[in-house]
Amino acid sequence: MNAIQKIGILFGLLLLIASCADKGNRNYQYMPNMYVPVGYEAYGEADILPRGQEAQLPAPNTIMRGWMPYEFENTPEGKELAKANTSPLVATDSVQIAENHANGSQLYTIYCAICHGDKGDGQGYLVQREKILGVPSYADPARNITEGDVFHTIQYGLNAMGSYAAQLDTKEMWQVSEYVMTLKQDLTK
Repeated sequence: MNAIQKIGILFGLLLLIASCADKGNRNYQYMPNMYVPVGYEAYGEADILPRGQEAQLPAPNTIMRGWMPYEFENTPEGKELAKANTSPLVATDSVQIAENHANGSQLYTIYCAICHGDKGDGQGYLVQREKILGVPSYADPARNITEGDVFHTIQYGLNAMGSYAAQLDTKEMWQVSEYVMTLKQDLTK
């Protein structure tokens, strides 16, 4: 038998073996859990809990742990009531005052200065590039902003400015509010 006949017989045997393989069931699965579905469907039609839900809604009138809702509503009346509100961050020593100022300054630079400017003059980077227009200066006498007013604006947003309640916690919002008031004092000098 020459080499060509041996290769032909070998090829024929391989073809016969391959044709007899079961195509409906794989012989080897690399990751079987990717091919075989789990016996249940998440959030499907299950009667695990009442009303056919697997994940329940929180109980009515509950709040997330570590978060307290703001006492003033997101209305013009709530904004007016918030103007009289002052910062609850009671700083008794100069170290605590400096720490609040430093944190407020850093957070202001991260979240606010892009529009309001580093000095609070309404000339941030986006305003200079004319991406956002109409950002007023903190020194504008018609605005008459207070700490509570700034906190309310950070909490709920105002006009084109959105809420920053998801980015800042309550203490950080008060620190930014206090820093904004120092910028206002610096601008009015």
